[in-house]
Amino acid sequence: MSIFKELRRRSRASFRTSTSTDSQSNDNTNSGQSSSTIGTVDNSTSPTSSIKPSISSPNLSALNETANGSGAPPVPSPLPQRPVPITSQSNRQSYYVSGPSSSKTCHSTNSSPANGSIRTPMATSPYAPRIISISDNSWVHQKILLVSGHIGDPRQRPIDGTITLHHNQDSFPATSWPVCDSHFKVLVHLVPGPNRLRFDFSSPKLSSSSVSSHSSWHSINYLPLTNSPPLDLVILLAKDSPGTFDSVPERIQSEGNDLDLAVKKYRMAAYLWQAFTGEQMFRNNFGRRCFRLEEEWQTGTLSQRDSSTGQIRNEARVHIVRSDKTVAELRDLNIAQQYGPATRKDELFNITKEAVTAYFRPHPEQKRYVSVLLLDSHWDTSSQVITAHAALGSDGGNIKMAIFGSHSLHSYPSCLEEVVSAFSDCAETDTRYVANDCGEAGSNWEAANIGIGAHLHEVGHLFGNPHRESGVMLRDYTRLNRTFTTREPYSTRTQSQGLKLCLPADECQWHRLDVLRFRFHPCFRLPSDPPSHPDDSIQSWAVDNGKILITAASGVAYLELYTEGDDLCHKYMEFINNESPNSGIPRQVAITETELRQLLPADQQKKKIRVEIFSGNLGTHKIDDLGDLKSKRSIVKLPKGQAGFRSSKLGCSQLEGSEPQEVILDSVFIQKKLLTSIKVYHGYALDGLEFCYEDATSQLFGKRGGKPGGDEFVFDTRRGEHLLGFYIRAGLWIDGIEIITSFGRKSGVYGNATGGSGHTLIPPRGYSVAGVSGSCGPWVDGFSLIITR
Repeated sequence: MSIFKELRRRSRASFRTSTSTDSQSNDNTNSGQSSSTIGTVDNSTSPTSSIKPSISSPNLSALNETANGSGAPPVPSPLPQRPVPITSQSNRQSYYVSGPSSSKTCHSTNSSPANGSIRTPMATSPYAPRIISISDNSWVHQKILLVSGHIGDPRQRPIDGTITLHHNQDSFPATSWPVCDSHFKVLVHLVPGPNRLRFDFSSPKLSSSSVSSHSSWHSINYLPLTNSPPLDLVILLAKDSPGTFDSVPERIQSEGNDLDLAVKKYRMAAYLWQAFTGEQMFRNNFGRRCFRLEEEWQTGTLSQRDSSTGQIRNEARVHIVRSDKTVAELRDLNIAQQYGPATRKDELFNITKEAVTAYFRPHPEQKRYVSVLLLDSHWDTSSQVITAHAALGSDGGNIKMAIFGSHSLHSYPSCLEEVVSAFSDCAETDTRYVANDCGEAGSNWEAANIGIGAHLHEVGHLFGNPHRESGVMLRDYTRLNRTFTTREPYSTRTQSQGLKLCLPADECQWHRLDVLRFRFHPCFRLPSDPPSHPDDSIQSWAVDNGKILITAASGVAYLELYTEGDDLCHKYMEFINNESPNSGIPRQVAITETELRQLLPADQQKKKIRVEIFSGNLGTHKIDDLGDLKSKRSIVKLPKGQAGFRSSKLGCSQLEGSEPQEVILDSVFIQKKLLTSIKVYHGYALDGLEFCYEDATSQLFGKRGGKPGGDEFVFDTRRGEHLLGFYIRAGLWIDGIEIITSFGRKSGVYGNATGGSGHTLIPPRGYSVAGVSGSCGPWVDGFSLIITR
């Protein structure tokens, strides 16, 4: 009995300890904050309600007031995120942690919490830095993370000073960042796995004896992504290039302008793109997702100390590619398109693509995403033109590529320690040696904005984004500096003093439509995302009651509206659950023409409307005229007074001698008719379909061409199998067709299985196949499904 008593006593003590530990872990997830200031713990992909997206919402911002206004800037609350359990190493130090009763209880971190997460010590000073942009113990997927926060309550006693970031076990050299009016922004270097970070605040306004106590701890977990395609960084050189870039004599003397420095600056710019984009994705409620950079084990350059000591790290690889053209040939192209029309503006892009393709030698089915820096760009003072430069981006072909010149490279930071100084350097641009690009780079910090930002704009094109009404894909990158600094210097572009305090509402942004595209782009996939569906096709169906049904096997993500004459999208509609944006998207949605027109301004509601619909695989479907889709031409009169509805048509119906064709299936309306098989006539395209019935009758769509006798697909009618729909390969005409049955059986593709693009034609829920419609010339060149209730 004494043994059982002892076990029971130990069990009771263990139970008390476990309960106490859980309370701390759940109530105190943010370092440097008392339990009264901590928001509700929620899913890690859900930011504050103030930045939830809505239909046609403008670019999102976390704050609505700036320091330039009459009121003091609001103090944002920590973004709610659910800490993910990770295993921590033993740490025998003890810290005071606020318990549920607000009394301070001492607990040793030698014993792991019940959920296995790292125990973060609470700050003891009111001047301890408070991180508001990311919660403690969050997971991210990028090496350089943008973190922001404040010191105390900025509304009560704003203070300037310095934040010094220390990494766990000195895994990366300490870096210092300015604090302005109690606000700070820090670029954090992360290593794979858990990162214990210490943020120290110091200020001349505080007594030196207390400086060491103004500290807070924050844990961030870094999981590198390896299962999504990377963004490759390339520097293109002419075959006789000296490997130097434009710079002023003073900078050449102090830092140089050789290829090695170009690699460092370009690499740092790419990590800034990544940090900016990752933060924008989070603010738009899409979690900590971002594109990844291809990395390799090499001498680190992200820290000045690494460059001097030769420390080896895994950092972004920059490929050096030589063109078969000379410097003179590249510069003689004279295609600086921003200075006016250029008859050969695409030639440099094509030359670059040829060199990149020869270097990477991609497999025909492989897609590569490549950002290219043209190192031989040169400011020609006599012609006042930047030669061997073009700002272009394209997502066409299997090499998706963006190119940009090196004429602003001199102003880029080469490491983390130089970021703030690069975006604060007011030295005027000396046009005797370097370019003032478009007149918007009159000082060094503005040149960095234009160079880094405009190149990011082209990377946006590389990922498939067109120009927008606002954001980076307009020219919002002229204020890219505000993302990384808290104070803005004098601007020669606007001839005005910069912002005293740069808050989220003042920063450069990606447009919501850009972010929506990124959400579904293969380069932005997360391990938690479901496998992508191989079929990216979308179908639209004008049905009864004024409804338009949109179906897509990979889900319907969003649509864009364009009125007649519009080049930019001003109104859009998304079909993502904003409360759980990483959940699945609907495969079928219903909209009405009235609903879409009401999104437009009153003076545009009667105009012709074009609609572009995007699937979960970024497949697109265009409705050139919304009114025409809803016209009587989409309605088919069926036997017995029923109404049928045509799907959107595949193929262009433009072959010589093409004539309309239509078949209403007898089996749908005549009870004694039973569809037993379909004969498919084909060669390298679809020639025709013959629907065969049990009574030996048939109906022919198209013609009996191609393979003699065709191929016959037989239904298992004894078990009730019937026609469900078709999978079509189509481009200008119908290349191939596959029959899909109600049992999920597929016939395989008859005709050219790789021609055109794939489209699944299956009626929406509540409807069934009533027939087929289209056109036929030498072979079938138009095809749509007729459906009915």
